[in-house]
Amino acid sequence: MTRVWEWNRPVTVREVLEDLQKERSIAYTTVMTVLDNLHQKGWVRREAEGRAYRYEAVSTRAAYSAALMNEAWSASDNPAAALVAFFGMMSPEQRQALWDAVRMVQSDLPREPAAPAAPAEGTGRAEEPAAPEGTSEGTREGTREEIPEETAEERGGEAAEGAGGEPGASPADKGR
Repeated sequence: MTRVWEWNRPVTVREVLEDLQKERSIAYTTVMTVLDNLHQKGWVRREAEGRAYRYEAVSTRAAYSAALMNEAWSASDNPAAALVAFFGMMSPEQRQALWDAVRMVQSDLPREPAAPAAPAEGTGRAEEPAAPEGTSEGTREGTREEIPEETAEERGGEAAEGAGGEPGASPADKGR
């Protein structure tokens, strides 16, 4: 399948054979058998061209990977735990790609009038999606690095309500 996806167009057995022979010795009949098996399983479709066939992938590599992940996740007796374990295996780059994908899917979903998250106060932006289970809200996106929370002493000893007793006010607001 990798070779068929790499060509990204209908290919013949001969083309795949020549491509594979750059790396190792392989028989024409082996490639023909594998492509025929992929056709019987529904992974590729084929069209006759003279005495040969042209084979084309039925789905993209990304769709295939997604189907495999969905199948494995659905087979779990505890899907949430499976996701947490899977997220724990991810590299920082993979976690960033996951966050990007979640944002894309969320922006494409139709929303009912009450469904959109309220913008964070004063930002005009909707809140970020909740952190995946097993991670803390106090972590930087894509890493497990803890974000230190400011203590009252670090804020100059001010009360939790901030300057002037206003909820949510910051020390920078003092004197405004």
